[in-house]
Amino acid sequence: MNRCHRYILWPKALPSGGTIGIIAPASPAAPERIREALQVVQQLGFQYKLGRSVFETHGYLAGEDALRANDVNQMFADPEVDAIFCLRGGYGTPRILDQIDYECIRYNPKIFVGYSDITALHIAIHQRTGLITFHGPMIAELADQPDPLTWPTLFQHLMLPEPFGRYTTREEMFQYTITPGVAQGRLIGGNLCLLVSSLGTPFELKTKGRILFIEDVGEAPYSIDRMLTQLKYAGKLQEASGIVLADFSGAESKEGHSSLTLQQVFQETLSPLGVPCYFGLKSGHCQPNLTLPIGVKVRIHATEGWIETLEGGVR
Repeated sequence: MNRCHRYILWPKALPSGGTIGIIAPASPAAPERIREALQVVQQLGFQYKLGRSVFETHGYLAGEDALRANDVNQMFADPEVDAIFCLRGGYGTPRILDQIDYECIRYNPKIFVGYSDITALHIAIHQRTGLITFHGPMIAELADQPDPLTWPTLFQHLMLPEPFGRYTTREEMFQYTITPGVAQGRLIGGNLCLLVSSLGTPFELKTKGRILFIEDVGEAPYSIDRMLTQLKYAGKLQEASGIVLADFSGAESKEGHSSLTLQQVFQETLSPLGVPCYFGLKSGHCQPNLTLPIGVKVRIHATEGWIETLEGGVR
């Protein structure tokens, strides 16, 4: 059954010194990188609880499916956990969507953070429960040189109940308009590959009346073209109120191969739809990786190239 929950659930704000539950619902990370990241979590003033998946490996997965799904369920059920952060992406979350206890999540709404492969969990959780979740940076990245915007922006979203406001139209963010116009709706989206892989499943992406944001990494223009075309044939692009194209790093064709440019792909695929759309938001596989709260009301101005939240993501 392909359901979309009618109501919106706000998680409680993350308190100073709160407890962060850390899980690995997709791929594993190197143990030394995990330990470095956990030190930073403590330096930020937070406590943490680790799921069993954090130090597990099962091929390209952070443990077997049942273990990773159980970590999700247990962290939502644990009254001591204030927020759940994913360790990293990679691959694995689509395999556990049918093992998630959505009723438990509905009765224990709390902050959930991640991006990339975590898109599958964002879409499933939000559409099944109405919970606002956060497309944002993951724990393993704390072991890297921190970006001055990425983490402060995330914690502002998680700790303050008022609307974040507008992401600026600085030159390095807004690139160009695909289709001019202004649009408003609740935010949905994530990684393009994962959005496409949801089609035809019980967890299929719902875009009607929504602002759809899309990002990806390492996909050539023809591959992005193919996936956008599939979303178009499925009606997902036309049904959206507006579209924001976030970061598409590494979207180059192989040397010596003829190719459309990324801008040509966007213009030829999206412009005929008449849906307000622009390219240029630093969210996803990039620095900064600006947090997007899935499920909140937002407004976009595709002509000027900005997005603003109209309500906070926590209560």
